[in-house]
Amino acid sequence: MNLAHLGARVIKVEIPGTGDDSRAFGPFANGKSMYFSAINCSKESIALNLKQADDRAIFEKLLEKADVLVENYRPGTMEKLGYGWDTLHARYPHLIYGAASGFGDNGPYSRRAAYDMVVQGMGGIISLTGYPGGRPVRVGISIGDIAAGLYLTMGLNAALFKRAQTGVGCKVDIAMLDCQVAIMEDAITAYDKTGEVPGPHGTRHPSIAPFQAYKASDSYVIIAAGNDHLFKLTAEALQEPALLTDPRFATNELRHENVDALQDEMEKVLAKQPVAHWLDALNGKGVPCGPINDIPHMMQDPQVAARNMVVSVNDPVAGTIKVAGNPIKVIGQPEPATFAPPPELDANRAQILAEFVGAGAGAKA
Repeated sequence: MNLAHLGARVIKVEIPGTGDDSRAFGPFANGKSMYFSAINCSKESIALNLKQADDRAIFEKLLEKADVLVENYRPGTMEKLGYGWDTLHARYPHLIYGAASGFGDNGPYSRRAAYDMVVQGMGGIISLTGYPGGRPVRVGISIGDIAAGLYLTMGLNAALFKRAQTGVGCKVDIAMLDCQVAIMEDAITAYDKTGEVPGPHGTRHPSIAPFQAYKASDSYVIIAAGNDHLFKLTAEALQEPALLTDPRFATNELRHENVDALQDEMEKVLAKQPVAHWLDALNGKGVPCGPINDIPHMMQDPQVAARNMVVSVNDPVAGTIKVAGNPIKVIGQPEPATFAPPPELDANRAQILAEFVGAGAGAKA
């Protein structure tokens, strides 16, 4: 999807009959999956059974011209089909091969199955999410899938750059678990040096204060004062100079040690006014802050609109749908106001066959 938004032509090769698993994930509009639609705009679709000779021949015609092949089977599956990296690299030396799997090409778990939830648990992020003493909490979106997709996109772009220099493709091997480990920020280093096991902090930052969601009179306001100067500005915005003279809050280290007391003192003040009041006051002082938006409020945010981050797509089956926009803005390049709709299963077969196989090819359903 990211590469499609950046201008790549993406042909989705799907299982005949059922297609991508996510076509069966709800909710639905006129029978079409909104989950599938959200992440498959601007792609084409062809259904191929890679165990059948005719469809294999079509697939190989696609490989002759393709820049990149991306697959997310368990390691060994493409080899069983006769399309492993070694085989493809020998036949199509220009081809870049991108593989995303749960655990990558090597290691004791390599052949295991995985979903997003599995690697969230194994990679440590669930142990850092939620509130102390509570039940495990999954990150609210599929961060295991998304992080792997983003790292894969980064790797593929690097591989394309390398091929421009050498003329030869390479394999990019992305493991979902690896990516969860990679986004741990300082948790690994901090544990290694202190021996303290990181745990969940709710909305708090593990080492900075004030840096969390605070209760105002009507809802919660996020205040993120990442240094002593910003804390001074926060106190000024709250019109509470006592925060600056309290020895418990003199430095970030002390504020972190006394984070509960700091929250109590700040919320005594914040409780006097609604979130909108405090956002005006804090923004007026240049303090990083924000509301906690639900999805409707996020979609209506003027900054989101200004950046074209909610895009309307005209789908012939589902009608007008809204999807997330492209966050990668390239200055000087026009940004489309909409995306092509997500394809129906096998919708582009005739066009693809005519282009890649030849005019004499059939249009088998």
